[in-house]
Amino acid sequence: MATDKMLAKKNGAVGHVIFNNPRRHNAVSLEMWDACETILDDFLSAAEIRIILMSGAGGRSFVSGADISDLDSRRSDEDVAAKYNARIKGIYQRISQSAKPTIAVIDGYCLGGGLALAVACDLRFCSEKSSFGLPAARLGLGYPFDGMKRLVDTLGPGATKDIVFSARQLNAGEALAIGLVQKVLPEAELQPFANHYAGLIAGNAPLTVKAAKTIIGEVLKDAAERDLALCQRLVDECFASDDYAEGRRAFAEKREPEFKGR
Repeated sequence: MATDKMLAKKNGAVGHVIFNNPRRHNAVSLEMWDACETILDDFLSAAEIRIILMSGAGGRSFVSGADISDLDSRRSDEDVAAKYNARIKGIYQRISQSAKPTIAVIDGYCLGGGLALAVACDLRFCSEKSSFGLPAARLGLGYPFDGMKRLVDTLGPGATKDIVFSARQLNAGEALAIGLVQKVLPEAELQPFANHYAGLIAGNAPLTVKAAKTIIGEVLKDAAERDLALCQRLVDECFASDDYAEGRRAFAEKREPEFKGR
């Protein structure tokens, strides 16, 4: 990788992506996005990795948005800004559309691009001290369709309008109440809980988890755009898999199943 500000760790079936720029509250430069994509490529192609956790180093922030130095140097004209935004958009899509589940583990600030990154993940767990916000209206920035749609799909239009129009910061309790996060924990318990939860998912049948994630994505599309044939094919593949046979055997034998993803 081109930067030491992105870290990758493998722990059994769990891949950890860590934004490592704590001096800038894990603000993300274009080099960091490039390194992030390299890590994702590795995790998504590795058969042993079944789930991906994303977090920020330093204990103060998940991700606080774009690195200001990049804002100045790369968004100075429309062509450069378009290329920069397209790069980030592609990574968000890569995360949201990945076949493997993703969890944002949030400890501290989760602002701007950090909020967009968290919402691109399937699930979000946070510490009690965490805060969330989208300051675009305080910066004069337009918020793009894809990011807005993910917010609306996650929170509904009312909560999305509140966050975007006001540009205010929400505390962890508010985030839980509107469904932005699925769990709020004391700081010391956050990472252990996330690791345990990731282990639960990693121990389940990968084809079933993949089918569920894909089908839920199709549910969120307009009816005319849904690929129902794909949904049925994924369900059929689960029933035809060795894992389905293993799951039935394990149930009958009262033991934990050992799924292979085939």
